[in-house]
Amino acid sequence: MNDMHPVKGTVLISGVGASQGVGVALARRFAREGYPVLMAGRSPEKLAASLKEFAVYGSQVQTVTGDCTRADDIKRFVETAMKMDPIAVAVHNAGSNNPAPFLQVTEEQFTSHWREHALGAFLLSQAVLPHLVEQGGGSLFFTGASGSLRGKAHFSPFAAAKGALRNLAQSIAREYGPHNIHVGHVVIDGGIDGERLNRRRPEIKQQRGPDGVLNVDAIADAYWFMHQQPRNAWTLELDLRPWAENF
Repeated sequence: MNDMHPVKGTVLISGVGASQGVGVALARRFAREGYPVLMAGRSPEKLAASLKEFAVYGSQVQTVTGDCTRADDIKRFVETAMKMDPIAVAVHNAGSNNPAPFLQVTEEQFTSHWREHALGAFLLSQAVLPHLVEQGGGSLFFTGASGSLRGKAHFSPFAAAKGALRNLAQSIAREYGPHNIHVGHVVIDGGIDGERLNRRRPEIKQQRGPDGVLNVDAIADAYWFMHQQPRNAWTLELDLRPWAENF
């Protein structure tokens, strides 16, 4: 392996939901480049629906069902991915957010956000890093949000969890960069043109006009770009937003 070039192998995406989402877009982008892909998520129905579009790739794209906040499930994700090919890229892509006025936030709601975003990322990192170290490199990417950088009103659980995720990514990057492991944190700042926004807030796209929300395939291009970077010019944090987004 030439250490100046990206490792090629299985791409494990933890936190894949609807077919019109970032997780599936990532699978599509890397599969198109010839990478084996394992999509991991909680809903067997959503995974099965998403897998249909990858029929052309055969067994190169697979799915596994489980909970990204459970260590046993994460271990199974990694083991399944390794059976396909040594892992080249692992992505923690959990993205749930349930806004609420602060005094209405329950302990369960607060901790569930933390478990999904911060603990899930911690578990995936601990499970996959030994394999990346052993093989001499790879990429470990985390999907962040504008809440990673600031806490807006009604977003306290989400911002607390995403802020923790960002700091976790920074710590891992400083420790494992010297092991030839590219750690990246992607701040997605704006509405995403996917299943969740189109179901909950369908008026947003019309209100914001052409290119006013993020395209999932364009987001996936950014992850591909990071994985392709030579190690003498790695990006730790990349922020993505529509051209007209306030920030």
